[in-house]
Amino acid sequence: MSRIDDIFSGLRRDGRKALMPFVCGGYPRPGLLARILPELERAGASVVEVGIPFSDPIADGPVIAAAMHEAIEAGTTPQSIFDEVRSVRDRVGIGIVAMVSVSIVHRLGGPRMFVAGAAEAGFDGFIFPDAPLEESGDLLAEAGRAGCTASLLIAPTTPPERAANIARASTGFVYLLARSGITGERTEAPSVGAAVETIRRETDLPIACGFGISTAEHVAAVTAVADAAIVGSALVRRMADADDPVAAAGAFVRQLAAGLDGATGR
Repeated sequence: MSRIDDIFSGLRRDGRKALMPFVCGGYPRPGLLARILPELERAGASVVEVGIPFSDPIADGPVIAAAMHEAIEAGTTPQSIFDEVRSVRDRVGIGIVAMVSVSIVHRLGGPRMFVAGAAEAGFDGFIFPDAPLEESGDLLAEAGRAGCTASLLIAPTTPPERAANIARASTGFVYLLARSGITGERTEAPSVGAAVETIRRETDLPIACGFGISTAEHVAAVTAVADAAIVGSALVRRMADADDPVAAAGAFVRQLAAGLDGATGR
């Protein structure tokens, strides 16, 4: 079993749910990721998504898109992110998952070379947001060969049969978009109960929901039915606005983690 599988198995055994913050590698400046990851673990994160900056982000709203462009302009590369993860891997127990475009994967030698390099650095899994199911075979196979998980995205508009096939192809967890459109903060909690119920009929994998989850109340609402809540734009914005981005990230994730208590009734 991968670290991601172990984490979710432990959470299920204890009747708990997961918080999965998203951060952009190299943002708000290069060199912070090795400090951010331990802070997020202390704050209550179970798994952290690390976005590999891409010049044409997929489905990302203005906050994350701007973060990615700034990270690239500051000199961040996939290799620099690998190096930061490697430097801290033996000091954190959280799962670390790369959110990465297939364009970057192919630019860096294809699925075998990219996955092997990321796994060696300490990544436990991958989310391929722009990989069509029909073209994902090599990505999924290489992730499995490296002992890592691989998740594809299911949108609210994905037809049921296709959603079932994506869920069965994914490993580690299923990534369910809580809303259509692009990432970004919202005021109202998403309604994911029906979609989660449909996916649960097709797979035993944990279901993680992202897109527009912005507050502890949203986390509670989502994890009342799903296994994990993913928070990206709201966290990235707070880091951008802070004098101490690491401390700001920790403080906000602690607030979000309070929503897990509401979902489980503790």
